[in-house]
Order: sequence, then C-alpha cells, then structure tokens
Amino acid sequence: MAEKKATTKAAAPKAAAEKKAAPKKSAKKVEVVINAENVGFKAGDVYQALFAAEKAMSVKDIAKAAKISEQETLLGMGWLFKEGKIKDEEGLITLA
Repeated sequence: MAEKKATTKAAAPKAAAEKKAAPKKSAKKVEVVINAENVGFKAGDVYQALFAAEKAMSVKDIAKAAKISEQETLLGMGWLFKEGKIKDEEGLITLA
C-alpha cells in the first residue's frame, strides 16, 4: 500500500502574519523664527507670490508659490494685513 503524505498549509498564513505594516509618515515640524527681519522677509515672499500670480489665492497656494510653509505664509500675511497691502476677497487673499 502507498502511504499518503500529509501536507500542511499552516506555513503560508504564518508568513502573511509576519508582514510588518509600513511605517507611518510623521508630519514635518516647522520651526519659525519670529523676529522683525524674518517676518519682513516672509511678508516679502507672500507679496511677491501674489504679485506674480496676479489673482486672488488661498493660503496653501501662496505658500506653494512662495516656497515657504503655511505657518510662514500666515506670519507674512499678518504683516501685510497690518500695513494694508493685502485684503480678503471671498475667502482668498489678494493685493489691496
């Protein structure tokens, strides 16, 4: 008589269980130095981005165009709002 060999499929699920989840991406922390010189430079970056675009833009779009973070964009916008250089137009920012 021929004997049947027992086959196990337990090894396959074990290998699948050992797969590790991909590491989560951590959010970048942006450290913004707040002094008159740095705030003035960020205001200049924001102003130049708006001037070049010649249209109203969102904070995210301004940050992308100026190649600075959204926090730095907000910092520069505060300066420009105080000076009356920019205004809010239907939720978007434009030159005054």
